[in-house]
Amino acid sequence: MIRRQAGNVVYYTFESLDRYGEVIHGVTARHGGVSEGPWASLNLTKGSGDDPEAVEENLRRAADAFGTHRANLVSPNQRHTTRAAVVGAADRGRVIPETDTLLTQDADVPVLLRYADCTPILLYDPGHHACAVVHSGWRGTVAGAVPVALSALADAFGARPADVVAGIGPSIGPCCYEVGDEVVAAARAAFDDAEALLPSNGSGRRHFDLWQANRRWLNEAGVRQIEVAEICTACHQDEFFSYRGGKGRTGHFGALMMLQER
Repeated sequence: MIRRQAGNVVYYTFESLDRYGEVIHGVTARHGGVSEGPWASLNLTKGSGDDPEAVEENLRRAADAFGTHRANLVSPNQRHTTRAAVVGAADRGRVIPETDTLLTQDADVPVLLRYADCTPILLYDPGHHACAVVHSGWRGTVAGAVPVALSALADAFGARPADVVAGIGPSIGPCCYEVGDEVVAAARAAFDDAEALLPSNGSGRRHFDLWQANRRWLNEAGVRQIEVAEICTACHQDEFFSYRGGKGRTGHFGALMMLQER
């Protein structure tokens, strides 16, 4: 990924998606906002205890950095599901309930999802000019949020996995994501050869590799253009919010995609 800055707002873009000038996208870092304390500074969620007015200013700044307006942002009320919803111009400014993937084919519809260790996954089919942003924590990963998103893109817009360009963004890495028996059992139920996704540390405790688990879903679906950031949010709390690193007191960064007319 490439680190960029617009004003004081820092964000990262995928080199593979940068090739398409009709796609505005990025994953925000934690810099350039007005929040204080554990939410400093570009926290994009009101659900973690931050001052709502500060969050509104942060959302305005983030939207400005991507050339859009706060009032246009479309976001879901994320619940660690695999539910995918198609949005369009009529949805600008809406909050979509109980959803963890948003898809669109409409121009100037900025889709924003939020993260603090879970995995941002950005999908774009240049042939059908359609995109999706996925929120995939361990629950979404083992439940198959990625193949559900790809199926939704195909059903709604005719997108083909072989044509899709995918970016797996910053999230907690296998270095830091120690998990318990529930996650281990769920991963083993979801994946063949799950042990490769569950490395153990020196004490024998298992870790879960969200990057490779989601990459495996993409590969199995037929996606061939996959870029993985391999940036651990828990290791880089100076740059990104991390729920585990902050022991639950932290903000959220965002992943945004917006199509333009071509």
